[in-house]
Amino acid sequence: MSGAGKHAALHLRARLYALIRVFFAEREVLEVETPILSAAGNTDPNIDSFSTAFSGHVDAGARTRWLRTSPEFALKRLLAAGIGDCYELGRVFRNGEAGGRHNPEFTMLEWYRVGWDHRRLMEETIALVEAALAMVGRRAEVLIENYRQLFLDELGLDPIHASFDELRAPLAAYGIDPAGLTRDDWLDLLITHKLQPAFPRDRITVIHDYPASQCALAKVRPGEPPMAERFELYLGCHELANGYHELNDAAEQRARFERDNAVRCARGQRELPLDAHLLAVLDAMPDCAGVALGIERLLMCLAGTDAIADVLTFPFDQA
Repeated sequence: MSGAGKHAALHLRARLYALIRVFFAEREVLEVETPILSAAGNTDPNIDSFSTAFSGHVDAGARTRWLRTSPEFALKRLLAAGIGDCYELGRVFRNGEAGGRHNPEFTMLEWYRVGWDHRRLMEETIALVEAALAMVGRRAEVLIENYRQLFLDELGLDPIHASFDELRAPLAAYGIDPAGLTRDDWLDLLITHKLQPAFPRDRITVIHDYPASQCALAKVRPGEPPMAERFELYLGCHELANGYHELNDAAEQRARFERDNAVRCARGQRELPLDAHLLAVLDAMPDCAGVALGIERLLMCLAGTDAIADVLTFPFDQA
C-alpha cells in the first residue's frame, strides 16, 4: 500500500475507535483494561497461544505466561465482582494465524451486557456495525437467520440430522482430506466454503442458535434438538463477531475446558493450564451476554479491501 493509503487507514482506525467509545459512553457501558499476560491459556483446540517466560522471583507466580487470545476470562472475573456492563478495546494474539485475512497480533473489541441474552445483544452488535458503516457513508441490509434454517434454505441440508456423506457431498470438488474431521468440522467447512463466500457485500448476516456441540462458552437451551445460545455476525463475506448468552456454571465450564484439553492431547498439541481464577468466581457471574468483534475485519470492510495488511500499521512480516 502507498504511504497515502497507509495514512488513510490510520485515520480510519482512529475515527472508528472514537465512534466505538462514543457508542458505549452513550449506553453507559464502562471501558476497562485487563492483563495481556496470564498464567492460564486458551484451551480451544483450534486456537494456538503464544507463551513467554517470566524471569523474576518465584513468589510472583507461574513463570510461563500466555499472551491472551481474548480478554474474555478477565472481563468475566470483573462481571463476577459486580462491575456491570463493560467493554475492552485492546490487542490480542493468536499464534500461527498469518495470511491475507489474519495477523498474529490484532485488535479485539469485546463487551458484556448484564441481564441480556444473545438475541438482544445481536441487535446492539448490528447497531454498532451500522454506525461504523454510516461513518463512511454506507448502509447495509440485515438478514437474521437461524443456523439450522440457513442450511435448509441455502444447501437443502439439515445440519442436525444429515449424514456424514450428505455433509461431505457439496464439498467434493474441494479435495478436502477427511481424516480426523468431525461432524462440526464438516459443518464449519460448509459455512466457510459454500455459504459465507456468497453473502452479499452490502449485507449484515447474523446466524444464531447453533448445534449444542458448538456451544464453546455459551449456554445450551434444552429442547429437541438442544441449541447453543450464540450468534455470529458477518458483513459481506467477512466474519466480524461471535457472541454468546454466557455460561455461568463453573462445573460445566471446567468440564468443557477439560474436554478441550483432551482433544488437544489427542491431536498432539500442548495441554494448557486452566484459568483457576475464572473458575473460582464463575458461579457468581450474573446472567449476561457477551460478544467479541475483530476490529481489523471491520476496518477491511470499511476500507473496501480483502487484505488485512492494508489496515495495519505494519503487518507481521514487517513488524
